[in-house]
Amino acid sequence: MGEYISLKYYFDKELALRLADLIQSQYLPFSKNSFVNIVAEGVENKELKARVEVIANALRQHLPTDYKQALAILLKILGPENKTEEGMFTKGYFLMPVASFVEGHGLDHFDLSMKAMYEITKRHTSEYAIRPYLIASIDRCMDYFSYWLEDANAHVRRLVSEGTRPRLPWAKKISPLKNNVQNNLRLLEKLISDQSRYVQKSVANHINDLTKENPEAVLQCMADHHDINPKIMKHGLRTLVKSNDEQALELLYQME
Repeated sequence: MGEYISLKYYFDKELALRLADLIQSQYLPFSKNSFVNIVAEGVENKELKARVEVIANALRQHLPTDYKQALAILLKILGPENKTEEGMFTKGYFLMPVASFVEGHGLDHFDLSMKAMYEITKRHTSEYAIRPYLIASIDRCMDYFSYWLEDANAHVRRLVSEGTRPRLPWAKKISPLKNNVQNNLRLLEKLISDQSRYVQKSVANHINDLTKENPEAVLQCMADHHDINPKIMKHGLRTLVKSNDEQALELLYQME
């Protein structure tokens, strides 16, 4: 929680200035002074998510009213893809308001926004931005996930797992997909042997979330998949292990 509290101060006037300079280089009519002043005043005495929303709303106010045009401008400031598995939550934090912009203003342009989140997550993350889209249409999201699961970029594969977590930190809890843990497990099946540590951590955390929803279904799935990465299983069953669940302990013993 300490990280959450300290991070909020990142989203301030200084970040507004950085974003304004980036945007103005792509969109000359952007009113830098107005944008910065609104952000500086609006973030006062607010917590992290509220601060990010203030910036996202200020972007909406100062960019073209047409969402497609506004989004096109924002996509030009994303910068190069992150080719590593580090820096998404340090160097990429400046893009959090851009993801929030898509989250809060893009639902009426579903496909365009999904493609934008695909690009954003390769630099930062879209795990929060995608939540309203899941609520609006799980089926349409699943169509994209079927491709993203096979994507060469680990950050994109991670988004499939992290964005659908029922208990994603700093986000509102959501029910398992279509209120059925099995749908989540089927989604994770292609990731349980993923070679990316970044993906492995997300899958394990997702599995741990699911053990709090339906431990029996999760344990059966783990028992049925002999190709699961041992690190994923150990981390994914950690809550059950802490409660001395006999089946979870037996599964881990069998993998040793």
